[in-house]
Amino acid sequence: MTQIVPLSAEARDRAGKGTARQTRRDGRIPAVIYGGKQAPIMISLEKFAFTRILNQAGFFTHLFDVTVDGATHRVLPRDVQFHPVTDVPLHVDFLRVSADTRTTVQVPVEFVDQEKSPGLKRGGVLNIVRHELDVTVSAGNIPEQITISCEGYDVGDSIHISAVKLPEGVASTITDRDFTIATIVAPSGLKSEEAESTEAAAS
Repeated sequence: MTQIVPLSAEARDRAGKGTARQTRRDGRIPAVIYGGKQAPIMISLEKFAFTRILNQAGFFTHLFDVTVDGATHRVLPRDVQFHPVTDVPLHVDFLRVSADTRTTVQVPVEFVDQEKSPGLKRGGVLNIVRHELDVTVSAGNIPEQITISCEGYDVGDSIHISAVKLPEGVASTITDRDFTIATIVAPSGLKSEEAESTEAAAS
């Protein structure tokens, strides 16, 4: 089940760059709630409280209950704009959702059973090509992570999306190819040994 995080907000009367700048000077972050066939709501968030939440793992896969003027809106973060120099958050976009709303999110991957990989046991290195997977899923069932087993993979093998058991109701957004998520590559020492063996066999 998707984690739901409570978040307090204040309503903003007007949009526009001038109002947004004043909001930031007041120590708050401009934001908007949109979607769900309702009018957008302009809000602001307390800067330090929101930054703490933003820096926690899985921000874009968590649902938020944003309370504004006594009303609560269930939303999913869709975008955060940052200052190009300081990386301070400047604006946040939230999408209204229900538990059944199908949405596209990036979910981090976790690799397990590394001790059961012949290649890794021989000193091979897990080369992660994709640290996150783009998937479609109902908002109420966004997984915290997608677990991928390394069991049985040897040096030179690749882990493709077709080998991954996705949670129920979760589907990859890429359907036209069996893309690579990770590979098991040989360490430099093993590569040297293989090269020497090849040269010896050829001489």
